[in-house]
Amino acid sequence: MTLELRPLNDFYAALQAAGMPEVPHEFSVAPQYQVIRGAILAEISDFIRTFDRVTAREAWQAAALREAPAIAQRGKSEVCFFSAWDFHLPPEGTWQLIEFNDNGSGFLFAAIINALYYEAAGLQQEERIVAPARWPAFSQFIGDLVQQEARAFPGEGSEDSFLVLDDAESLQRGKFRRELELLCDLLRRRGWRAELGCPGDARWDGRHLMFKEQMVSFVINRSTDFFWQSDQFAPLWRAFHTGRVYVAPNPFTYATRSDKRLLEWLSLPDWDSELAIEPGERQLLSEHVPETHLVRPENLEELAHRKQEFVFKPLHGFAGRGLLGSDAVGRARLRRLAKQGYVAQRRVPKPCLEIDGAPLWTDLRVWAYRGEMFLLSGRASRRPDRLDLEPAGGWLPTYASH
Repeated sequence: MTLELRPLNDFYAALQAAGMPEVPHEFSVAPQYQVIRGAILAEISDFIRTFDRVTAREAWQAAALREAPAIAQRGKSEVCFFSAWDFHLPPEGTWQLIEFNDNGSGFLFAAIINALYYEAAGLQQEERIVAPARWPAFSQFIGDLVQQEARAFPGEGSEDSFLVLDDAESLQRGKFRRELELLCDLLRRRGWRAELGCPGDARWDGRHLMFKEQMVSFVINRSTDFFWQSDQFAPLWRAFHTGRVYVAPNPFTYATRSDKRLLEWLSLPDWDSELAIEPGERQLLSEHVPETHLVRPENLEELAHRKQEFVFKPLHGFAGRGLLGSDAVGRARLRRLAKQGYVAQRRVPKPCLEIDGAPLWTDLRVWAYRGEMFLLSGRASRRPDRLDLEPAGGWLPTYASH
C-alpha cells in the first residue's frame, strides 16, 4: 500500500510533531511498507541468540582482541540497547546477515515511523500484521532497558547522570541529531539527568568524568570513532579505563562484535576449533552469513579472479562510506585495500518494490537487546548496490506478520 497525497502529508506532519526532522526535506521516509513473515523472524531470532553466544565466548574474544588497540583490551560487561543487525532477504534463497552495528542509528525514528504509518495507512484492518508498539509504550520499554543496564553496572555511579555522546559534526548537521535529543528527553522523563555533547566537551578530574561541571556515570555512545583514536577522547578513555563509568557501546564491544573482519570468522569454518564454534552453530552461521574474506596479500589473486561476486567494504566504515563495487576494484587497488583494511563480502541481492513506477531495493534492520528482538525497521534504496535514501526511497515502515 502507498499512501495517497493527503494522508501522506498528514503522515509527514505527524512524524515532525513526534520529534523527527522535516520529512521528506531533511529526512526521507518511503510512503510504502514491508511485512516480514513470522517464520523468518523466528529464524532470525535464533540466529541473533547464536551470534550473541558465539561472540561472548572467551576463545572468540581472545582472538578478536589480538590485533585490537590497547583501548579495546579491557573486558567490559556493558550491553548496548540499540544494537542492530542488517539483513538482505534475496528474492531467491534465504536471508543473509550483511553486518552488525553495535551503535546503530534510527531506533527511535523507526519506532515512530512504524507506529504512525500503521495508523495513517489503516493497517489495523490487516489481520496478518502485528500491531507495532505506540510511542509511549516503546519509550517506556527503552527506559526500562536503560535502567536494567544501569542497575547491573558494577561502577560507583548513580543512575541519574547520563551523557549522550556523538561527534561534533554529527551533533551539528547529522541526520540523527534529533533522535539523540529524543533520547535525552526520554531519559529526563524517567527522572534522570541527561545531556547531549561531544567528546571534547567532557573532562576527567582524576576520579570522575565531568560534563558541564556535573559528574557523569553513564555514557550512551553514538560516536563513529570506534577506537577513540582522536585526542579529544582522552577524558573518556581515562574514565573507561578505571571501570567507574558505564560506556556502551565501547571499543571492547566494537572489537569483539562489530568489526567487519569478524564476518570472515562468522561465514567460514576455517577457525572454528580456535574460536570454539560448535557444529550446530557453524551450520546456522554459514547458511546466513555471506562468504566474507579479509583482503590480504595472499588472497589478492583469488579475489581479483572472483571480484564480480563481491562488494568491498572498509573494516571500520559506516553508513555505506568507502563501499566499492567490483567494477572499481582491480589488482592494483586490491593491493591498496589490503593495506587500508577491507573485507570482500559476497554480493547478496535485495528484493525490489515500486513506488509510483520507481524501483526501490529494500533491506531489513532488526534491533535486539541481550538476544531478544524488540523492533523492526528497513530502508528502501534507489540503487540496488548501495544505500541511496533520497525520495522516493528512505526509511521503510516494517512489520511482522502473525
